[in-house]
Amino acid sequence: MITRFPGLTPTRSRAVVHGDLVLTVAVAPDPATSSMYEQSAKALARIDESLALCGSDKSKILSAIVYITDMKRKSEMNRAWDEWVDARNPPMRACIGVDLEPPHIVEIVVTAVK
Repeated sequence: MITRFPGLTPTRSRAVVHGDLVLTVAVAPDPATSSMYEQSAKALARIDESLALCGSDKSKILSAIVYITDMKRKSEMNRAWDEWVDARNPPMRACIGVDLEPPHIVEIVVTAVK
């Protein structure tokens, strides 16, 4: 069975659960600042909220993909990540440079277990 948690728009889910597998995506809430650090921290806080909604938490993340618009500013995102991540249970993580719909400059995709 697939459980979908509604997002802010009718065509997107905030999170999806299938068995013990949890998938979620987050960006910083609007209004979003131009700070890579702040957008990263706010998106990670949303990941926490979505995982909790699904009965999980950041210690159970299997992998994360972080999309950012400017790889030269990756260190700002890394600072937010390092402050947030469960250092005892660090997930696999990839960081990819992409174009995102403004004003967002960070988008995070997470796969976790319950």
